[in-house]
Amino acid sequence: MSSKGSQPAKAALRVGVIGAGVMGSNHARVLAGLPGVSLVGVVDPSPAHLARTAELANCQGFETLDQLFATGVDAVTIAAPTHLHHELSLACIAKNIHVLVEKPIASTVAEGREIVTAAQKAGVTLMVGHVERFNPAVAAVKQAIAGEDILSIAITRVGPFPPRMSNVGVVIDLAVHDIDLIRWFTESDIVEVQPQLSSAIAEREDIALLQFRTASGVLAHINTNWLTPFKARSVTVATRGKYVMGDLLTRQVTECFGFKPDGSYSMRHLPVGHDEPLRAELIAFLKAVRHGEVPAVTGDEGVASLEIATQCLETPSRPAANSSSARKGPRRIAG
Repeated sequence: MSSKGSQPAKAALRVGVIGAGVMGSNHARVLAGLPGVSLVGVVDPSPAHLARTAELANCQGFETLDQLFATGVDAVTIAAPTHLHHELSLACIAKNIHVLVEKPIASTVAEGREIVTAAQKAGVTLMVGHVERFNPAVAAVKQAIAGEDILSIAITRVGPFPPRMSNVGVVIDLAVHDIDLIRWFTESDIVEVQPQLSSAIAEREDIALLQFRTASGVLAHINTNWLTPFKARSVTVATRGKYVMGDLLTRQVTECFGFKPDGSYSMRHLPVGHDEPLRAELIAFLKAVRHGEVPAVTGDEGVASLEIATQCLETPSRPAANSSSARKGPRRIAG
């Protein structure tokens, strides 16, 4: 079918959603409203989740992946539990289907690398859902520090314990967002990690104070927990020329600059957009699929952030006593 002009009309991309939980239902809701997209359906073994999400997005519901494949699909978003990411991603890639997989890319670095390798061999787009990059406040911070000599980064991501969480702690659930942001802000790899972890009320770590050094010399730390009774999300970046503060929930970004010898300085609020981060993320994924572009968050970037998170979980805390082990220093990452 052609448009009125000489150019043929672009066929709608046929997209499916795998997982009908909280995140999957949001994926389906957003995709159902995007132009140039035909939401084929959503897959989930839970009849209750499936019925709710299919009704919300006005699409079909499928109990199995094969049923979705049988309808014909160009791309999928995977919002299933992390331990299923590897199996589901490989199944889709084997069918030459483009994949957006929610963070973390997989349960282990090895599984993540397998997904990346499979996508490269198949020539399909693979993007990892680090949605915080698409938060307009984060984008404003990134723009404000562009070209600056970054000295340090501090990120706080805290809140109450999530009842849905069971198989991971705060490092994989929360801090992996900020590990990705540190790498993105600095455009540099993390080469040292110094984690302090504690399990106060949960089986897995629910408090994490993580310190890092990047290859470019930036010092960064992440404060994250499931013990704070309210959500807080903030980023501060110190450079030689300015100090930038961003509240990722209220989306207010403030810049301090023009520092004088007497201690005075100027301050201004930066303009911040109003996009829904998930919508912006899905649009970026579909654009990469349509034009064969490198996606906004590559599989390699997803694996790199998971690798640092894993290092944080595997690195023992150093004792405070003046023992020989206390003088060994931070864990250095080869590479």
